[in-house]
Amino acid sequence: MGVRGAGVCEGGAVDDVTLPPHPPTTPHGEPVPDARSAAVAAADPHVLATDALANLRDVGGRTTSDGRTVRRGVAFRSAELRAPAVADDPVVARLGVRTVVDLRTSAERAAAPDVLPAGATGVHADVVAAAPDAPAADLGEILQRPQEAQRVLAALDPPAAMRRTYVGLVTSDAGRAGYATLVRRFLDSAAGPVLYHCTAGKDRTGWATTVLLLATGVEEEQVREEYLAVNPAVRAMYAPFLQQFADVGGDPDLLVPLLEVREEYLDAALGAVTERFGSFGGYLRDGLGLRDDEVATLRDVLLD
Repeated sequence: MGVRGAGVCEGGAVDDVTLPPHPPTTPHGEPVPDARSAAVAAADPHVLATDALANLRDVGGRTTSDGRTVRRGVAFRSAELRAPAVADDPVVARLGVRTVVDLRTSAERAAAPDVLPAGATGVHADVVAAAPDAPAADLGEILQRPQEAQRVLAALDPPAAMRRTYVGLVTSDAGRAGYATLVRRFLDSAAGPVLYHCTAGKDRTGWATTVLLLATGVEEEQVREEYLAVNPAVRAMYAPFLQQFADVGGDPDLLVPLLEVREEYLDAALGAVTERFGSFGGYLRDGLGLRDDEVATLRDVLLD
């Protein structure tokens, strides 16, 4: 599916892919002040507040069903690394990231290339494999053509489109290969700590985090908590855009389903796991191609 006019959707190797636009930034590419303030104010021990990078979180700290704890300082998640300040930001530098896994499409990467922390190596693991010529979502186009954007969005049914996107993350060849690439970065002792991200750090990154946490044995309730915990940061990131869309006559409510995470989206992905692979273990084995010893190693790497 390709909805090019409003810059809302991209299509290609995976059908029915719906991607969010790049979040608004300052002229220097840094997160907007609202996003930085939300991170600072968050009463969430997983949040890492920095002016250089939005939605930065440490995945560690959650407990497994057998009483172990996901190790801190090993797996980090975030929005796109587009600000030049990322290269020498002290908060990011303290993480000691050695590998950055970029889950975005080639078009998204071209529009906002990663700025890698000092000493880090970049890995591209496109989990939707949109066509190479598919345009990255463009806030400017949406704001310039709000009525067309509204027409496209109304026809799209954004919540349904997002559910289809999540199913694709689980079942498509691109999703399976991309997430397998991410997981195997954690199996390489020279690659960690690992930071992984997409555009806003919510959907593709949210499923990546779900995969890692479920693979280590974290209870689903805590996995859902982590998945939904990004909403304050994401809403703050996109708040200026929604206000601008309203100012030019658009209906922000049509865009909101694309700019937040919802349990129904995660349910769609988990349902696809069960329907296609029978269980989460089946997904790891038959979907991502992980051997039992690789899953065991992943647990050892991620758990205290």
